[in-house]
Amino acid sequence: MQRFTLWVMALTAGLVVANNYYNQPLLAALAVSFHVTQQSASAVAALTQLGYALGMFLLLPLGDKIERRCLVTIMLALACVMLLLFAQAADFRLLLVFAFFIGFTSIVPQILPPFAAKLAGPEKAGEAVGLVMGGLLLGILLSRFVSGQIGTWLGWQAVYYMAAIIMVILLFALRILLPAAQPTFTGNYLSLLSSLTALVRRHAVLRITSLAAALQFGAFSIFWTTLAFYLSSLHRGYTASDAGLFALVGAAGVMAAPAAGRLSSRIKPTTLLLIGGGLMLLSFLSFALSFGNVLALIPGIIIMDLGMQVSHVISMNRNYQLDLQAVSRLNTLYMVTRFLGGALGTLVGGIVWQQGHWYGVCIAGASFCAIALIIQCRLLRIDNQSVHP
Repeated sequence: MQRFTLWVMALTAGLVVANNYYNQPLLAALAVSFHVTQQSASAVAALTQLGYALGMFLLLPLGDKIERRCLVTIMLALACVMLLLFAQAADFRLLLVFAFFIGFTSIVPQILPPFAAKLAGPEKAGEAVGLVMGGLLLGILLSRFVSGQIGTWLGWQAVYYMAAIIMVILLFALRILLPAAQPTFTGNYLSLLSSLTALVRRHAVLRITSLAAALQFGAFSIFWTTLAFYLSSLHRGYTASDAGLFALVGAAGVMAAPAAGRLSSRIKPTTLLLIGGGLMLLSFLSFALSFGNVLALIPGIIIMDLGMQVSHVISMNRNYQLDLQAVSRLNTLYMVTRFLGGALGTLVGGIVWQQGHWYGVCIAGASFCAIALIIQCRLLRIDNQSVHP
């Protein structure tokens, strides 16, 4: 039963996080539907990610303070409402508002990893977290494929009606399966939030992994935000469905999530982080050499997703070990920083596409990855200090 519950949690993580990414292959269609420019349409994706980041900052710390099963139930119900409102929006300004609140309420995937670790017990906590993160990462990748296909055949609204129905199903399933989880923080809400500052000051590893993750996710968002625009600019008439199909390529790297968790006990985490960062940088060099051949994008997509997933899972596992009584708050700080980077990448993607098209995208993405890799190198000094105090 415990194993089944963990698999349902992994499925939930993927299906809920997908709410934040359904819009990316649909941006060109949204631009046409609401009679706005492609750069304006990219604000839908940016605001969704900003909402997700703010939701994690204000709501995710509550996982240390209140019963987590109750928090999961409330957030799934609110996410369902926002998805329905987005699908029914008739004005672009309202669409942007509901895009923000879709992200704000879709934080359940970040509540679940600490929940899974506690449910599995100390010996299997890493494996449980890797399983849930694998589901989350698969959801990010496949959401683009699903929304691209459904959006092409049934229209973009159908994607969000489908997502709302899924939230209701998950709400009842998790309410039945999840055990009660006692909180670890006894102070009030303001003291809960104020404790975040102390955690940032106390843990240099958290600062480094968070900033590097923000830049890497920014690069990831630059690519996926502009891919639909790039494909539609080619002469073969590519659609949202074609943009979504490329997400299937990246799904091949999802196995890196659970594998990275297991490898971290055999290979130094910092070494794995540097490998992941190097792969992401290499991917954008590959994109720059595609020369308008869409098939040439495939190796780069695989390398990019593999590198980002390795870096992300290893960073999360390392952060969780910093303070076992504050895992939700540590996750808050890491994920908020990461998704602010993603939102920045989305905005940068829209700008560089408008100004420099595909090569501008490649240069921006490679720059983000290179800076992240430099920041990750600082972990080598921390490792040396821990070995030779």
